[in-house]
Amino acid sequence: MRCAAISLALCGVLWLSPQAAKAVECETLEHSGNSYAVCEVNPATEELRLFRADPTGIVYGHFSELETMLGAFDKKLAFAMNAGMYHPDRAPVGHYVEDGAEQMRVIPNAGPGNFGLLPNGIFCIRDRRADVIETRDYLASRPDCTHATQSGPMLVIDGALHPRFLPDSTSRHIRNAVGTSIDGRRAVFAISDNAVTFYEFAKFFRDVLKLPNALFLDGNVSRLFAPRLGRDDRGRQMGPIVAVVEPES
Repeated sequence: MRCAAISLALCGVLWLSPQAAKAVECETLEHSGNSYAVCEVNPATEELRLFRADPTGIVYGHFSELETMLGAFDKKLAFAMNAGMYHPDRAPVGHYVEDGAEQMRVIPNAGPGNFGLLPNGIFCIRDRRADVIETRDYLASRPDCTHATQSGPMLVIDGALHPRFLPDSTSRHIRNAVGTSIDGRRAVFAISDNAVTFYEFAKFFRDVLKLPNALFLDGNVSRLFAPRLGRDDRGRQMGPIVAVVEPES
């Protein structure tokens, strides 16, 4: 293992993971005339985490840069997706925690754009589980997240669609999101293959993926790294990235 190539601190985080990652299950699903690439992760058995910048502050920005860093630790990506909205300098818009260190506080108030379309939420990765938690519930419960990223709007909240979504909406974009099961053992990531509305995307998470809570991640920068689907999407630089990491061998 080539720890000196990056930093001893990051080396420890990657090397001392409690359990090696197993296969990420990915497939293409269709619903109501739309197509979606879907990848399911079990946080209890796979090394699911967030990445944004290296210890010197240089933003990874692209899956290829993250892969290069991981290669220095004899690790590789099994899956990755953009994981929340960010400012022009790639700093997160909302709450962000990486390796237990908070980099950005929770933003609880309404605001412009999709992020501020309350209720929004936080994707929280902790010991052997992952959860999408509505922001007000997150503030009330203060879960001990090893990794967390805030985005919005929520797509599904306790089995109900976001109240602002309209069945006849004409706003269509390529979109990506994450949903989780009640027990925290299913974290399901999806990206639309064609432009979809919020209403269509939310119904897909609730009615097809059967997930009670789901969080929109982005619609301007929606990209997926999934070798099982032959996907390694390129484009402009990203901010936070959610990934499953596994040994190279």
